[in-house]
Amino acid sequence: MESPLLLFPQLNISASKDKSYYKVMKPAHKEEANKASKAKQKRNRLSLLLQKTEFHEDVHLGKAANLKKAASVSPEEAVKWGESFDKLLSQKDGLDAFTKFLKTEFSEENIEFWIACEDYKKSKTTHELLPKAKTIYETFIQKDAPKEVNLDFHTKEVTSQSIKQPLISTFDAAQSTVYKLMEQDSYPRFLRSDPYLNLVQGRNPSRPAMRRRSRSFTVNDFQDVRPDFTIW
Repeated sequence: MESPLLLFPQLNISASKDKSYYKVMKPAHKEEANKASKAKQKRNRLSLLLQKTEFHEDVHLGKAANLKKAASVSPEEAVKWGESFDKLLSQKDGLDAFTKFLKTEFSEENIEFWIACEDYKKSKTTHELLPKAKTIYETFIQKDAPKEVNLDFHTKEVTSQSIKQPLISTFDAAQSTVYKLMEQDSYPRFLRSDPYLNLVQGRNPSRPAMRRRSRSFTVNDFQDVRPDFTIW
């Protein structure tokens, strides 16, 4: 009896050709996939570049609007900010300017905590107190809180105990401590800062300064600012 290989040699040839064809086509398919992947990456990079360009254009337009808004703060109004710390915080533009100033000193958590306490005291029902108190405590007071304020041990301990059954007065001691810290430390520096003096003297610098730890800024740094406290 003849060997199956002799009876059906074409099958072996066909199988051999199929294997060879697969070996040739596999790299070809892989190469096409790589090309398609690279083309997709280029499109993504182009899209990202266009988005960044649009973003920077929006920022530029925003700065121009801020500069125009700066002129709306009169020297007389700015002078009132220097009469007392309480008067500064009671005026919207003054609060915005001081908040921006603290951002340049990387201590904006103090004014944000003070604002949060003011909002907390406006709560109309006891049901509002617990969730707000918990949020304020976890954001500003507890150990390693994301925006922990500088409180003495006694004040922090009393506040922590009061959180269990919060009252309208729960944060009074802590708020008073932070208020005094800003009034005695940050507020005098604010009154000596270039942006504040420029407003008092009616000057309007044309070039904005970049955020840094230096005490030198431009009037633009004070404009269109809102306290960065959005937990309510």
